[in-house]
Amino acid sequence: MTREPLLLVGAGGLAREVLAAIRSGDRWEPVGLLDDRPSAAGDEVDGLRVLGGTALVHDHPATKVVVCVANAHRPDGRRSLVRRLGLPPERYATVVHPHASLAPGVELGAGTVLLAGVVITTPLRVGSHVLAMPQVLLTHDDEVSDFVTMAGRASLAGGVRVGEAAYIGSGALIREGVSVGAEAVIGMGAVVLNDVPPGQTWAGVPARPLSTVSTPRLEAL
Repeated sequence: MTREPLLLVGAGGLAREVLAAIRSGDRWEPVGLLDDRPSAAGDEVDGLRVLGGTALVHDHPATKVVVCVANAHRPDGRRSLVRRLGLPPERYATVVHPHASLAPGVELGAGTVLLAGVVITTPLRVGSHVLAMPQVLLTHDDEVSDFVTMAGRASLAGGVRVGEAAYIGSGALIREGVSVGAEAVIGMGAVVLNDVPPGQTWAGVPARPLSTVSTPRLEAL
């Protein structure tokens, strides 16, 4: 099987995890990283070279792209970066670790990344540019919108709806039928029993709002 060339946008810790997932499979051939930090130019991340800033993505029109940016303090960051890149959906790769378990009929949007141990138990659609870190669990009738981040071991019971660019922290548990609003942030280990309004940060057991102030947006890497 011929591997397809792939550029990773972002050269931090998440890029290392995505790179490991890529190298565990046989579909993609990583050819370099792009990062706008001047200090990153010429660096290597696990043997893969940082070629330069994100504008170079337009110099490789035949190469697929995956965005490796996630930050609980800036849940809108991946969306802002994708919009700034201005690429059509067909330029984005979907990366699935070979040790993820997906039910037949699962549909993944462009640019979505599923790391090792992710489980999706029934057919459902996951949005574009979604990030599911190791051992995330999605169950029946869940709805995951574009640009959502789910950190390691986050679990969604049935019929959970997660709005665009929301961030679900490590080990968080979301009760069946609950809605998490767009750009909301759920803290590590939180147990969410009630609907979370857009832009709020909830934490604790049971989870309660910490702030009603929308989180800041990320305009650059």
